Amino acid sequence: MTEASSRKPLVVLVADKDMRFAVMGVLGRWQALGIRELAPAPDIHVHPHRDPGCLNRAHEFLRPFCRQYDHALVVFDHEGSGAERRTREQVEKDVEGRLSVSGWGDRAAAVVVEPELEAWVWSDSPHVETTLGWQGREPGLREWLLREHFLGEGEVKPSRPKEAMETAIRLAKKPRSAVLFSQLAASLSLRRCEDQAFKKLTRLLRQWFPRE
Repeated sequence: MTEASSRKPLVVLVADKDMRFAVMGVLGRWQALGIRELAPAPDIHVHPHRDPGCLNRAHEFLRPFCRQYDHALVVFDHEGSGAERRTREQVEKDVEGRLSVSGWGDRAAAVVVEPELEAWVWSDSPHVETTLGWQGREPGLREWLLREHFLGEGEVKPSRPKEAMETAIRLAKKPRSAVLFSQLAASLSLRRCEDQAFKKLTRLLRQWFPRE
């Protein structure tokens, strides 16, 4: 058996447990993504230094894995990473450059969520209200977001997505759990989501793991 044929398909490095569950939820939707089923399942690691660790040390963390996996993915928030003065694209290019020279070549990529993971939560899917414990409440979730100025007229997502989510689940008396992110990822509209980081993630997965 050659080294390439014995490699696992994907290793992922994320900033925290919430992101780990979100990525698990997305990867579990391989049919909707239009990719082949990944077997064995991707290994997802949490960096002990969270977003700054992913930014500055992803290449060191993932270097030992470069011969064990076909591809590597790094996912973290722009906000809180320490690189907020640079654009999302600049930060991704920086991380990818270090991954490349550390042994991954063109087999690794970075996805930086702007401003933070909770931006993926806010879609117009009715599953969002249900998952956040808002189903049947008055006013509805979107009306509440507008009233509390989390959402401006004509906006699709709150500009402060984390604060909006945490306030909503607190009012709904919904326990905060990383599992919420897996449930929300399972309900995301893959075709209608316009978040640039999420679109990059799905594009990478389709490029790396096309249907056979």
